[in-house]
Amino acid sequence: MAERLLTVEQLQVSFHTRDGDNQAVRGVSLHIDAGETLGIVGESGSGKSVTAKAIMALIEPPGEIISGRIEYRGKQLTELTEKEWRKLRGNEIAMVFQDPMTAMNPVKRIGSQMMEILRRHRNLSKEEAKRESIELLRQVGITEPERRLNQYPHEFSGGMRQRVMIAMALSCKPGLLIADEPTTALDVTIQAQILDLLKELKNNSDTAIALITHDLGVVAQVCTRVIVMYGGMMMESGSVEDIFYRSQHPYTQGLLRSVPKRGGERERLVPIEGTPPDLLNPPPGCPFMARCPHAMSKCASLPPVYTLSQGHTSMCWLADKEAKTQ
Repeated sequence: MAERLLTVEQLQVSFHTRDGDNQAVRGVSLHIDAGETLGIVGESGSGKSVTAKAIMALIEPPGEIISGRIEYRGKQLTELTEKEWRKLRGNEIAMVFQDPMTAMNPVKRIGSQMMEILRRHRNLSKEEAKRESIELLRQVGITEPERRLNQYPHEFSGGMRQRVMIAMALSCKPGLLIADEPTTALDVTIQAQILDLLKELKNNSDTAIALITHDLGVVAQVCTRVIVMYGGMMMESGSVEDIFYRSQHPYTQGLLRSVPKRGGERERLVPIEGTPPDLLNPPPGCPFMARCPHAMSKCASLPPVYTLSQGHTSMCWLADKEAKTQ
């Protein structure tokens, strides 16, 4: 049985504004095991990235973790000091951000930034850190790594910058890598290369990956398990097969209908009508009720999380046979 790396229980994150508290994450619970790739999907504003930043203790004012437990290998992360976090962040848990240009220092050479991480976390000498940096760049498919070490971030293309970010994230051999929309704003060819890189990582190491994306096609290629988020809550979770072939939540089904399929006849895509809920004043019941084609009076109260089969859950009253008649 795989080691349980990360456990998140009833996480709540709010952003305090003049108009009230924006309840970005509302009671999310999840887990990640060693070596697996977990996809976290949902449209913009569903709480995916905020959840990831909360795990990394990167929520800054006016944001605040209101409640919840985050545990990594038995260690309570919400109780760590910033000094303790500096040892853990980048070493045990690493993150690849959505925009690699803003994640790197634009006035420092790539090699300098990579070597700094290696010397701080792995206590390598300057020469050892340089050799390791060259090898890491080679592993992520960057040609002429010796020359590239002396260049600045603006001298790299978007895809190459993302490769450098992945190399930096992997430099300390973390147990968990969080990748936040790593293929956003990249062309299709570069997207495929980055996904191949993540698949290779999954196959060749015990590093677990949490892949945050709005692209279900990406999830199908890379992930083993999927969490579907909406309105700051977890709507459905299960294996890739559960979500793509046995989905039960109307929101998951709506997402799948709005994705074009490869090959076959031309088809009409079905968008999800309506807009996401206002998280300054979220509905008391199911957050998807206003857009759901199966909505019923019972949906005005929040449904529990139903277990549909081993590892497959749905937060929807449709899973309750008695609720359908109410």
